[in-house]
Amino acid sequence: MSKTVKHKTANTPPSRLMPKRNVRPFFEKLAATIDEPVTELHFNSNFELLIAVILSAQATDVSVNIATNQLYPVANTPEAIYALGEEGLKPYIQNIGLYNSKAKNVIKTCRDLIDKFDSQVPDNRKDLESLAGVGRKTANVVLNTAFGQPTMAVDTHIFRVGNRTGLATGKNVLIVEQKLVARIPEDMLVDAHHYLILHGRYTCQARTPKCGACPVYEECMFKDKAKFLEL
Repeated sequence: MSKTVKHKTANTPPSRLMPKRNVRPFFEKLAATIDEPVTELHFNSNFELLIAVILSAQATDVSVNIATNQLYPVANTPEAIYALGEEGLKPYIQNIGLYNSKAKNVIKTCRDLIDKFDSQVPDNRKDLESLAGVGRKTANVVLNTAFGQPTMAVDTHIFRVGNRTGLATGKNVLIVEQKLVARIPEDMLVDAHHYLILHGRYTCQARTPKCGACPVYEECMFKDKAKFLEL
């Protein structure tokens, strides 16, 4: 069973629960503002996505893209990266935090993909989570982005947005994930993951949320939102 991770929402205790009638307008307004609800990681195949997401744990998408932009022209298949080995892989990813352990996980994942899955990225949670460096959040990202499944990968941004806006409140990521999946309209669930990440990354930021530029200001239950109107 996947571990749940507790996150602190910077200066933001959980808000009151957003009324159900506001949930659909909340996502309709985000959709009208965010033209492309897609990941900011660079990839051209399901395998490249998987490796990028493994590398992105406790790292920025920018740092991962810098690494994979160098790596993928040289090796972008399980066989090619496995052939590099840990020591051959490390120079490409050394700008990323925890690169030693990530190199070990990536090589083991490539070996398992070759041996167990005919070099194909699995399209189900059980098999994905059997791979080294792949937990529930990583599996959710791959299932959603690669296979269009209605999963919700709760990272720091989504955890904060869920609690601050009152969309889905909870003390750990699993609770927030379950509440989001239960509350978000089914027809909006596939893209909701990216809407919430991008909203959290660029507008509903941790310490200085840009409430004055927020498209969902009216629906948001954040009690201090008026204090941030000028940001």
